[in-house]
Amino acid sequence: MNPLVIVGTGLAGYNLAKEFRKLDSERPLLIITQDDGRNYSKPMLSTGFTKNKTADELAMNGVEQMREQLKADIRTGVAVNAIDRVAKTIQVEGEIIPYGDLVLALGADVFRPPLGGDGIERVYSVNDLQDYARFRDVVAGKKKAVIIGGGLIGCEFANDLSNGGFSVDVVEPVGRVLPSLLPERASDAVANGLASLGVKFHFGHSVKGVWEDGAGVSVELSNGERIAGDVVLSAIGLRPRTQLALVSGLKVERGIVVDRFLRTSDANIYALGDAAEVDGKVLLYVLPLMAAARALAKTLAGEPTPVQYPAMPVQVKTPVCPVVVSPVVPGTPGNWEIDASGNDVKAVFKSPEGQTLGFALTGAHAGSGPLKMELTKQLPPLLD
Repeated sequence: MNPLVIVGTGLAGYNLAKEFRKLDSERPLLIITQDDGRNYSKPMLSTGFTKNKTADELAMNGVEQMREQLKADIRTGVAVNAIDRVAKTIQVEGEIIPYGDLVLALGADVFRPPLGGDGIERVYSVNDLQDYARFRDVVAGKKKAVIIGGGLIGCEFANDLSNGGFSVDVVEPVGRVLPSLLPERASDAVANGLASLGVKFHFGHSVKGVWEDGAGVSVELSNGERIAGDVVLSAIGLRPRTQLALVSGLKVERGIVVDRFLRTSDANIYALGDAAEVDGKVLLYVLPLMAAARALAKTLAGEPTPVQYPAMPVQVKTPVCPVVVSPVVPGTPGNWEIDASGNDVKAVFKSPEGQTLGFALTGAHAGSGPLKMELTKQLPPLLD
């Protein structure tokens, strides 16, 4: 029997493999990754400075442990160069490998803005454990960080780096933090919380260039202002990795297009996680990924199972002002109903008919389990 081949060892790839092995302990399993194959939880990357954890300490298992646990051949530091859909083979550094089913758990790339200046090499992103290790090495002994982007990743790192003793500046072209997730009053609460840690915000301007300035950098904004720093962290957002699927002739839109069974336009190739677009939805969060892994494992084990997404609120790791949010699709008719005191905000988005379509909780409200559960029960499922 040709193996089940999974490309990627992030949360999507490894969780699929774990779920599959619960159902089928015998089928040959090959996992291919460009990374080093360590098992870790990506959300923990933005808590490492708070917890003073090295990359090795964030890793839960090494690749040898994962090979044994999954009864799998795991090949690290290599890329799939091509897929031959007719022959059902992949090419990995010149080697031709057959597959029975192929799963693309490719994840997402960081968006890299076009920047001028001679200090581009000092702009970093943290998208995996190896990135985190490099970034920790670079910032050792440094104290001033400039973060490009005030969205989820930017806010989490602003909180984490502040807890780690850094002075932090955040540049966000939109006039507030978390603009795609929160209503304005909730955004203000998060910004106030971060400001209490010393975070400085530069709203309404973009980064034009990064210039070397001795051992540090000078970050030039679109209004001509310059911010001095030791290091720059780009945290603008993520884009699904679709190039391999695209050149292989698979249907690609915002992500790799899959049906409810996570099957691509090729019956023997599947995709899940950050790279996949399910029923028009690209959800770059952990809970949808876990639901997809469970469903796809059953399908691959012989029990075709469509993925379902219940309402799945997102937790933003900004402990100075905790956030739980069920985002509202932009342009949805309705209004926010807001009850706020200081940084404690309860915001509920209601349709014109009075149905709860989303919510945002900050501060003490975010820590209220019963409130979160009550509001979540009122929401429609993301995918029936």
